[in-house]
Amino acid sequence: MPEGINAPTGETRACANCDTPFVIEPEDFLFYERMKVPPPTFCPDCRLQRRMVFRNERALYKRTCDLCKKALIGIYSEGTPFPVYCSECWWSDKWDPEDYAMEYDFGKPFFAQWKELQDRVPRQHTNNTVTSTIVNSVYTNCAGDMKNCYLVFGAMNDEDSMYSHYLNYSRFCVDDLYVLNSEHCYECVDVEQCNNVRWSQSCLGCRDSAFLFDCRNCNDCIGCVGLRNKQYHIFNKPYSKEGYIKEKESLGLDSRAGIGRFRERFMRELYYKLPRKHYHGQMNKDSTGDYLSNSERTESAFYTKNARGSKYIFWAQNVNDVYDYFAWGDMELCCECVSGGYGMHNCKFTHTCWTELRNVDYSSLCFTGSDLFGCIGMRNKRFCVLNKQYGEAEYRDMRARILAQMDIVPYRDAQGIEYRYGENFPIELSPFAYADTVAQEHFPLSSDEIATRGYGKQGAQDHANNAVTKGAVDLPDSIENVSDTILDEVIGCAHNGLCTHQCSNAFRIIPAELEYYRHKDIPLPMLCHNCRHGERVALRNPLKLWHRKCRCSGVRDEEGLYVNRGAHFHGKDACPNEFETSYAPDRPEIVYCEQCYNSEIA
Repeated sequence: MPEGINAPTGETRACANCDTPFVIEPEDFLFYERMKVPPPTFCPDCRLQRRMVFRNERALYKRTCDLCKKALIGIYSEGTPFPVYCSECWWSDKWDPEDYAMEYDFGKPFFAQWKELQDRVPRQHTNNTVTSTIVNSVYTNCAGDMKNCYLVFGAMNDEDSMYSHYLNYSRFCVDDLYVLNSEHCYECVDVEQCNNVRWSQSCLGCRDSAFLFDCRNCNDCIGCVGLRNKQYHIFNKPYSKEGYIKEKESLGLDSRAGIGRFRERFMRELYYKLPRKHYHGQMNKDSTGDYLSNSERTESAFYTKNARGSKYIFWAQNVNDVYDYFAWGDMELCCECVSGGYGMHNCKFTHTCWTELRNVDYSSLCFTGSDLFGCIGMRNKRFCVLNKQYGEAEYRDMRARILAQMDIVPYRDAQGIEYRYGENFPIELSPFAYADTVAQEHFPLSSDEIATRGYGKQGAQDHANNAVTKGAVDLPDSIENVSDTILDEVIGCAHNGLCTHQCSNAFRIIPAELEYYRHKDIPLPMLCHNCRHGERVALRNPLKLWHRKCRCSGVRDEEGLYVNRGAHFHGKDACPNEFETSYAPDRPEIVYCEQCYNSEIA
């Protein structure tokens, strides 16, 4: 810092939305000064919720293209105030975003004018990438290069897969979440480079196994935790090949009842009995978060790879000097962005913008350009406000005047909260129903709460044909007793709508799915795909950190549940290490620091 300039100090403020105290650190003030934006008035959780409501990943509707009239499966229901075009029409030259340009009115709040523009400009029916190939995969969204996929979301380069989320470079996978470079995986969460693995979590390089947690390079293992380079193990106990096959056959993992019994035993006898590292990830320096790798000077980052100097980010990769970001990556010097990347620089308050964008504020669906303010749908454009083209000097003058006007004429939402320059879009301006967005997964609200807060109508996906013909409790216990007539049934979801997972109340089995269950000897599911997804989401740690100390007390964990097997750096004394972790203090897991964990697992 130059001589004579005092470094800022940290400051605690009350969130303008929920009144919770939050801290703005000295380095945060420096970042906001560099970005030329004021410090936030919302706490990190409320900012994350506000970003998430501008991304609908999984809610699909039947409608028609408002230009060519083709039937669509898309993320907007009929009756939206704005037109919805199929991808072919939206990316064509059949319409021009500048035809919707508006004169800026300095007597009206900026966000009110933005809403007017949003209600007029056409939107693409899904957020599938335009340069990708989508083959026989119409029930996908936020996806690219998909073949023979059904209800797969937030995904890239997948084939012959179903009912999965954040699935990448994988094949023959069903009911998975955060799975990468894998094949034939079923009901897995956070696994990579795995093959024929079922009901497992946080594993790498495993094959022909089931009910694994935190295992690496393990083959033919069942019900194991924390193993490395092992084969023929059950409940962490080694077997001969013959003994393993015999014991495996006795477990009954081809029936729903047998799976339930095994899962209960696995959780009771092993899952909570062994220590785990305070976070998932590796190769990080001066960083905090979870599912974090190869990052430096990065804080409160989740599901993030290759980050530098960033903070408050979720599901990101290749980001430098980025604050408050969700979904995708390849960007630098940006803040409060959603679904953006591919070379973005100095962009603020954008959603669904990408590809070599620079100096963009408060914009959506803009691609390849620079110096845009409050624009929607612009491509290869510069110096535009509310989709109207200006000369460079006039644009810069307009932008400066708008920033000043946003402080003088703030927008007031349904809760009475004022929005000036530096605030992200109010939740009530999202083009999606709150319940259809990622926000509902992490910040669930009832329909009454949604209505009271003015967050749009409750999501209402089309379940008109869901007249139940077979109850979930009436399904056969194993797949061998299921006939082809199941394809004609409408099965009632076992949750019956009494959950927070956007339950569809009923579901069908499609032919490819039935074939998969038969090939893998897996019983039919009893829950709809939304509820199955919701239960997988619940297996992940929250996107939140707590300050804790290592539970290693020397020769055992501090509650005496686990006796250490390795030599620890602190000897027989309690471990002095403290850390930030996504394991809340009241959780039952035995949480060790990385050093103590490595002494037990490596």
